[in-house]
Amino acid sequence: MTSTLLRLGTRGSPLALWQAHATQRALSQAHGVPLEAIEIVVIRTTGDQVRDRPLADVGGKGLFTKEIEEALADGHVDVAVHSAKDVPTFLPDGMVLAACLERADPRDALIAPQYGTLDGLPEGAVVGTASARRGAMLSYLRPDITTVLLRGNVETRLRKVESGEMQATLLALAGLRRLGLEAHASEVLEPERFLPACGQGTVALEIRGDDARTAELLAAVDHRETHLSLLAERAFLAALDGSCRTSIGGHARMDGDRLQLRGLVLEAEGREAWTVELDGPADQPEIIGRTAGEDLFNRVPAGIIVSERFPS
Repeated sequence: MTSTLLRLGTRGSPLALWQAHATQRALSQAHGVPLEAIEIVVIRTTGDQVRDRPLADVGGKGLFTKEIEEALADGHVDVAVHSAKDVPTFLPDGMVLAACLERADPRDALIAPQYGTLDGLPEGAVVGTASARRGAMLSYLRPDITTVLLRGNVETRLRKVESGEMQATLLALAGLRRLGLEAHASEVLEPERFLPACGQGTVALEIRGDDARTAELLAAVDHRETHLSLLAERAFLAALDGSCRTSIGGHARMDGDRLQLRGLVLEAEGREAWTVELDGPADQPEIIGRTAGEDLFNRVPAGIIVSERFPS
């Protein structure tokens, strides 16, 4: 009987399970152990159960991580496997993001089977999304478009568009590729026009801060470039103190020994946008992110940014 090396906690959606199995494979290969030595523990989260309201109305992004983090704190699992963009800006006390798998394509994809592109959507088109960022960005670029709430897993969202309930939706290209559904993307939106969410495309691995054994095991699968980029993006979010009620985009990337970050805050209805671009030494990601976030925070009018730590 194979002894268990690590227990991975994950949500049970198809995309979350893909991420858990990718982590399992990476750890198995890195440490030369059979797959079954890396146990996958499925944990049902509140976010999976509440699907008829925006996340911001029922507690925010943490609804996808809370129960997994509780299992981590209680010692029922050793690692929480997350989509990095779903991880709240401020982690519970005693928790750290210890490692990241190599980032997939961070771009957003439009699914508009009849119209193809964002510019090709007819005036007054209905577009479904659960993301404040995507909704505000759509309104900024196409003020004539109507956005409606669309939650559920990837397959559910695709079905609702294909059935004609709405003309289009937006999804992360990485998720579509991981599920073998990339063919549904009618347009891939470049970051210069449609900035992705901080952490999009990244699988982040959270552990207890005092668990040195697990930290050492995860170091073998940590992708440095991805990890540095995520540190910059999360420092950017932390400086803004933005919750999922605030429309924020951010993307960092390495260029040699430099790290470049682009950030964005939009007014909720997409009427105004504020941007920042900054680069610096790649070994100072948190300074770059914090500086960029503070710059935007000082320029964005009061009331646009809704605090994550101190919600009203």
